[in-house]
Amino acid sequence: MAIIPNKEQRVGVFIDIQNLYHSAKNLYGARVNFAELLKLLVKDRQLVRALGYVVRSDPSTGEEAFFEALEKSGIEVISKDIQVFSSGAKKADWDVGIAVDAIRMADMFDVMILVSGDGDFTPLVKYMQWGLGKGVEVAAFGKTTSSLLKEATNNYIDLDEVSKVVFKAPKSTRNSTSTRRTSKTTKKNGSK
Repeated sequence: MAIIPNKEQRVGVFIDIQNLYHSAKNLYGARVNFAELLKLLVKDRQLVRALGYVVRSDPSTGEEAFFEALEKSGIEVISKDIQVFSSGAKKADWDVGIAVDAIRMADMFDVMILVSGDGDFTPLVKYMQWGLGKGVEVAAFGKTTSSLLKEATNNYIDLDEVSKVVFKAPKSTRNSTSTRRTSKTTKKNGSK
């Protein structure tokens, strides 16, 4: 059953930042405008908390600036360090942490908004609905979202369909576009 958003609803937003970041990067070569995303999801409802789950890996990559930008957009950053095993394998997910926080905070909100396409969250969605009586919305990129997760949620927001609102072009794409324009102009003028 779909949820009809209204201004009386209290919403809690739980964002799997890595899932969204890598989906946008791999699908579109772009970045997510998290401030716009939050506005799109909350609408005119009462935002209780917006939590963004990140994994710290390498400070030299500029990730701290990214985390600060998330905070400025109204998202509380919840972080942990990447796990590196003796075999060299790495693990960087927040599935259990997101589920525990959502259940722990459930009394604070009427609607949970999960921003992830990961099918591992399907049992959480069902528990929030049937065990705790909460409405659940899921927002993710349709091309990378589990079909089971789509079926389980009350409302599914396909971010593939709102790309103009959500995406920012990466700096490297802007530079390559201007380089392509220069090359086309040069060819039109007869130069190489």
